[in-house]
Formats: sequence, structure tokens, C-alpha cells
Amino acid sequence: MPFTVAIVGRPNVGKSSLFNRILGERFSITDDVAGVTRDRIYAQSEWLTKRFSIIDTGGIDIGDAPFLTQIKHQAEIAMDEANVIIFVVDGLVGLTDGDYYIAKQLYKTDKPVIVAVNKIDDLVHANNAFEFYALGFSDPIAISSHHGIGIGDLLDKALSYMVDEEPIKDKGIISFSVIGRPNVGKSSLVNAIIGEERVIVSDISGTTTDAIDSTFTKDKQKYTIIDTAGIKKRGKVYENLDKYSVLRALTALERSDIALLVLDAETGIQEQDAHVAGYIMQYMRGCIIVVNKWDSVEKDSKTMKKYEENIREEFKFLPYAPIVFISAKENQRIHTIFPVLKEVYENFTKQLPTKLINDTLQDAVAMNPPAIFNQGKAKFSYATQIDVKPPTIAIFVNDPSYIHFSYERYLQNQFRQVFDLTGTPLKFVFRKKENYED
Repeated sequence: MPFTVAIVGRPNVGKSSLFNRILGERFSITDDVAGVTRDRIYAQSEWLTKRFSIIDTGGIDIGDAPFLTQIKHQAEIAMDEANVIIFVVDGLVGLTDGDYYIAKQLYKTDKPVIVAVNKIDDLVHANNAFEFYALGFSDPIAISSHHGIGIGDLLDKALSYMVDEEPIKDKGIISFSVIGRPNVGKSSLVNAIIGEERVIVSDISGTTTDAIDSTFTKDKQKYTIIDTAGIKKRGKVYENLDKYSVLRALTALERSDIALLVLDAETGIQEQDAHVAGYIMQYMRGCIIVVNKWDSVEKDSKTMKKYEENIREEFKFLPYAPIVFISAKENQRIHTIFPVLKEVYENFTKQLPTKLINDTLQDAVAMNPPAIFNQGKAKFSYATQIDVKPPTIAIFVNDPSYIHFSYERYLQNQFRQVFDLTGTPLKFVFRKKENYED
């Protein structure tokens, strides 16, 4: 399970603002109206080379606001799955009955709790933090999510509970997960791939309750397949398993190189499919789109092409993901997955020649120079690959803030025209070159 930090608190104390500040981007919706965030929002972040998952939750209140029961359930799930909980309180309002109510819930979790006293924007209000010792947790940390004050201290404290454990992976083993919304045939596909009934198959959404790894060999290549699971059912909180399978899917993505995104050919592409695909992109994993239940679709010579066009239209952010059509139930076309897995893994671990990287960058800039952005113009020096899984390229520039996201997308497209990166994301890390000379 990835190290996970959950942010909880009353409505309108600044949870989403803190979430966005930690991520460094406007990811969660923030508003002065209480209760804007209803569902849990997941993301990955990094602090001083340590990567972790972070969850923003809806505000917990003791009133009768709309969706209050669902919000409480969402927060309870987040607290249950988190390694550390950041309890956000309002340093200007002071202690409330709602804070005491949440504290009582947190005592039951037996998890480390860090009290973040938010809205401490200046020294005048710094002493307000002392009031929150009454909650019974360790030393409160005064922060301002709006101005970025105290965020480093907060993250240092939260990540001090992280144990540096790297999963042991045998070299040469292709590790892949099977993910998708409920009831698209994930478990049936796992069974068809490994050729055994190792996973319970049912038409009821949420049957799988834990991640299951199976290692097997096919054509002299070793694979580890990770079946994504529904959340464990623990009381009423887990009444709707369809909603609460995300963290298990994230766990599988964390431990895999490639994700098989399973779609249901019968029901067609749905909104939840795009959400799941977004997690694959967020975790920077290789991706293969698998259209399951293809046997049940009435077909002519143009059906497959039309379906592919529809997928490309719906998943514009995954243009590099290859598409395969299968029927797990009828064991049809399963063999077509393995050559694609090998190709994607090869690209996911690909080492790109440094000279060709720099030639590609120079040609791209010469063909379409960057425009002025943030009152400056990006001037690139050189580039080099610094990592694989996925291929990661450091590009040195006079000031990374001068690079508009659209220009980064342009560079991505130019690199993909030169290098075969089918199935894998390509990561750019823009670094400021000190003493840059024009």
C-alpha cells in the first residue's frame, strides 16, 4: 500500500486549500461555501524525494447539512486507509464542538494524528495554536495554506512516520495490474490470462475484496499479474462497494509497471472509465486499453475501427495507449495481450540515446520556438535521460516557469514522433540551469 496521508476536518477550515498547496496545483475545488468537497479526492505528491498519496475529504460536521451522511462515510474510509491523518482546524475561529466531535472519531483510528492549525497568516495569531492542545494530540502545527506558511514543517512531521521500504522486484518480470470500474470483467480476465480459477468471478460488483498477485510464465517470459480489489467490507461505511474501490486500485498501480484498463464493450465507455484512466496517467504507468466482452457486440467490418475512434475521442490524454479487443468469458483473443505487454514494457524501460534526445529538442525548438510566458522566454540548454519506468528526461532551461503547459505538450508530441514510446508515458523534468548564458 502506498504511504497515504488523509486530510480531515470541519467544513471550510481550508482542507482543500492545504491539499492544493501540498500538490502545488489547483486540484481540488475550493470555495468559501462550506461543504464544497463531497467526495474523497486522491493524488500523488512528493516532498524531499519522498513520494506519497494524499486524500482530500469532505468536511465532517455534526449538523444536518445535505450529503452529511455520505461525507462522514467518505472521511471514515479515508481515515481507515491512511497511514497518517492531518486534522485541519481553524486558527481564527478557535475550538468548536465540531472539532471535539472529529477528535473523538480520530481517537478510535489508532493512527498518528497531526493537528494543523490553519489560517495563521501572521505572528499576531500565532499563539492561537496553543488552544488546540486541548484536543489531546501531539504539538499542533501553525500553518497558512493560503500563504504556504508552515507547510514544510507539517510535511516533515507527516512523513516522519514513513518507513523506507522499496518493494522487491525480480528483474525481468513484467508486473501488470488489471483495473477498471466494477463489473467490466477484471477477474474473468485474470482467470483467462493465468488459465486457472484463482480469483472468484461473479456478476456482482465488488466481489474481489483484496489485491491478489499471481506469477506465471508464458513463452519464457515471467509475469506478475495484480488483480485490483474492492475495499474490504467493514460495516455500513462500505455499503456501496462500487464507490470505495479506488484505494485498492491505487495500491495495484503503485506496485505494477503496466495497467490493463478494462472497458466493457456491452455498456460502452462511461464517465467512471475516464476517472480510472486518469489514475493510470497520474501514477505514470504504462497502459494498454482492453475492450472486454467483444463477443457480445454485433459487428461488421467497420465496428472495431469505430470503437477505436470512440476510445481515442474519450481518452485524449492517453493517445499512446494501444487497444486490444478480447472476450475473457469466452477466452477469445487473450493471446493478443502478451505481445503488446512486451512492447509496452520495453518502451516503459527504454533508454534513449542522449545525442538523439538533444537533436530532437533542438529541432523542436527551431521549428516552433517557445512564446513569452510569465514575462520571460524559455531558452533550452541541453537534455538527458535520468530515469526509466517511465522514461524521464531532464531538460535544462533558463527558467522553468517560462514554459507553458501547451509547449510541454508540444515537446512531448515531437519526442513521440522520433521515439517509439507506444504504451508508456514520457516524463519531462525541467531544471533551471545556473549561470545560464544566452
